[in-house]
Amino acid sequence: MMSFQHEFPLDGRAVVLTRAQDQMGEAHNLFQSKGAKIFDLPALIIGPPDTWVPLDNALEDLADFHWIVFSSSNGVRAVEERLKKIGQTLANKSNHLKIAAVGRKTAISLKKFGIVPDFVPPEFVADSLLENFPVSGLGLKMLIPRVQTGGRTLLAEAFGEAGVKVVEVPAYESSCPDAIPQDTLKALANKEVDAMIFTSAKTATHTAQLLSKS
Repeated sequence: MMSFQHEFPLDGRAVVLTRAQDQMGEAHNLFQSKGAKIFDLPALIIGPPDTWVPLDNALEDLADFHWIVFSSSNGVRAVEERLKKIGQTLANKSNHLKIAAVGRKTAISLKKFGIVPDFVPPEFVADSLLENFPVSGLGLKMLIPRVQTGGRTLLAEAFGEAGVKVVEVPAYESSCPDAIPQDTLKALANKEVDAMIFTSAKTATHTAQLLSKS
């Protein structure tokens, strides 16, 4: 029989999660299934970019692209929503346009809209996509929808060096919330927390900003 400690290795531990508020469900379930007590500290608010013009212009010319590369579920949702405004969807894209997804969650988001990505790297990081991309970049035109500020530019730079004409456009923005939830702030002040989980540099930066003014 499996021991209690083995089945619930985080029993008695308190964990702070810093994901965006609407993206905490899976992380909650994972840590709670291991016995952890969860405190929320939503360090990101996902919203629109300052302007939709660059993305809308790119989507109007989507037939000119060979690849569209998604590195987040937020980018997938934003592109699908903007396409619907012009009577299109990712599912009815032209056959010559291929879709790559960085990460399992990004691929799952695409599948929810009826799209099976043409390429998902073996490891769910941008570096793996670059190393394992299935075709030569020379002469390709690629669309990369991304966060407006704070994200890595590795993909655009590396593909550009490989001969790809890269169009990188803001599809969403992630900003800092106004405050930390009171129960989480109290747990931190009372030193009841065993670990804080960060999913990006931006969640760490925003958490530090929130703690500095609390």
